[in-house]
Amino acid sequence: MRKNKLKQLFKQGKAAINGWLEIPSSFSTEVMCHQGWDSLTIDMQHGAIDNSNILEMFQAISTTDVVPMARLSWNEPEHIMKALDFGAYGIICPMVSNRDQAEKFVQACMYPPKGYRSFGPTRGFMYGGNDYVDHANDEILKLAMIETKEALQELDKIMKTPGLDGIYIGPADLSLAIGEKPGFDKPEGHPTHERIINIIDQAKKNNLVAGIHNATPEYARKMIDIGFQIVTVGSDRIFMSEGAKSIVSKLKNFK
Repeated sequence: MRKNKLKQLFKQGKAAINGWLEIPSSFSTEVMCHQGWDSLTIDMQHGAIDNSNILEMFQAISTTDVVPMARLSWNEPEHIMKALDFGAYGIICPMVSNRDQAEKFVQACMYPPKGYRSFGPTRGFMYGGNDYVDHANDEILKLAMIETKEALQELDKIMKTPGLDGIYIGPADLSLAIGEKPGFDKPEGHPTHERIINIIDQAKKNNLVAGIHNATPEYARKMIDIGFQIVTVGSDRIFMSEGAKSIVSKLKNFK
């Protein structure tokens, strides 16, 4: 089976730079693929994307060595298995609040006897190889999002879920969960930042990978320095919007 390059990076003690896809387009996905990302995540939760888009987007990613991932719309087996059958090598599951939900997620990603994933890797064989089923349980990256009040209380139990590879922090929802305004890149001393530090400390103790969404590369660099192994900055939609806005603004301000 094709090796998961992210897991190889982690073994080498390196961090992965993850891109985020919200636009339902194979062409914009292909453009993103050629910008140097280690992985690209198709956002099925808040992106303008559904199952009719993800196949062609995964196909575009597979023209390069970028690792294809998906952030699910919800913790439902049919969504998990569809993304995996289409070629996802990593799954980010939102709103995992307790051990039961974490187990439901992880086991849906794994073939028996470790899980209950149904056999039918429609595209998995083509992308992963003929021995896909023999190694998929180990190669697929499984990340549970920590972003609810209950998850903070159940953190250690969630992190001890068998087969879970790591956690991923959604700072905006995490902020809402503790009564703060949603947002990213919270400074030191902010309640959300304090929760983030606690989460990364717990992840290290449990030997789990930790990922986080960021607004700027400067903040992402700080997150790598404190131990995060996956950092995401912005998205294709944001890059297009900010790039266009910058050019128009400069042209309108010419004197």
